[in-house]
Amino acid sequence: MGHFLWKEKKKYDYAFKLECVELVLKKHYSDGYVSRLKQIPRWNIRKWVSFYNTYGEIGLLPKINQSYSAAFKLKVLKNIEKESLSLMQAGIRFNIPNIAIILKWKKDFANFGVEGLQPKQRGRPVSMSDQKGKKSKSNKPLTREEELLKENERLRCENELLKKLQALIQARRNPKP
Repeated sequence: MGHFLWKEKKKYDYAFKLECVELVLKKHYSDGYVSRLKQIPRWNIRKWVSFYNTYGEIGLLPKINQSYSAAFKLKVLKNIEKESLSLMQAGIRFNIPNIAIILKWKKDFANFGVEGLQPKQRGRPVSMSDQKGKKSKSNKPLTREEELLKENERLRCENELLKKLQALIQARRNPKP
């Protein structure tokens, strides 16, 4: 069983994704075979097949400069926690092909709460001259309650990470046949 190493993230066009999906669904090739045949990561094949099965051909179209509201991000994160969804499962359910962005939302929420999920303005500010020497964070100290909430969220995330690490260690010690 050969393993491929991919060092850079590539963007694949719609036709290529559809061709790979059709090899799996219509020709009944395995995702591993298509991965080796096309020299691409197996998880890409699985992801494209899942999106295709859920959304049809539209699920393979790129989402260019997609912007998500804070409410939508929070909904995704709550569903992940409530239903113990993987990032891939959440991506498929909410039509978010780039699952790394969901991981970023989790980190932003853990560090900054709901405020961290607010859409960020893209690009360079119109005028940067008045920004020199100023701190980006407010000088206003956090209230004791805000400090405790932030620490609580940080500890919750740390606990979740440790649980996942422990599960990974157990899975490696006791591989299932």
